[in-house]
Amino acid sequence: MPLSTTQKQDIIKQFQTTEGDTGSPEVQIALLTTRVEKLTEHLKGHTHDNHSRRGLLSMIAKRRRLINFLKKVDVKRSSEIEKKVGLKA
Repeated sequence: MPLSTTQKQDIIKQFQTTEGDTGSPEVQIALLTTRVEKLTEHLKGHTHDNHSRRGLLSMIAKRRRLINFLKKVDVKRSSEIEKKVGLKA
C-alpha cells in the first residue's frame, strides 16, 4: 500500500526537523505509522492476506527500532513524536 506523493510530502512537511529533512527518525516514524494504518485497514477486509500481514509486522518492528534509537539519543523528541502520531497515550 504505497502512499501517494502528495500524502508523503504532507507528512514530511509536518514532521521534518529542518528544511529539506526527509530522513530523520521523526519523519521515518510518521511515514511508517501512516503505512501501518493503511495496511491495517486493508487487512480488516482481507483476513487471509498473509504476505501483507508479514510486511505489516516488519514495518511495526522497524518503527519500534526507530523509536528505541530516538529514546537513546533524545527522550524528549521520542515522546513528542509518539504523542504526535498517536502511539502511546
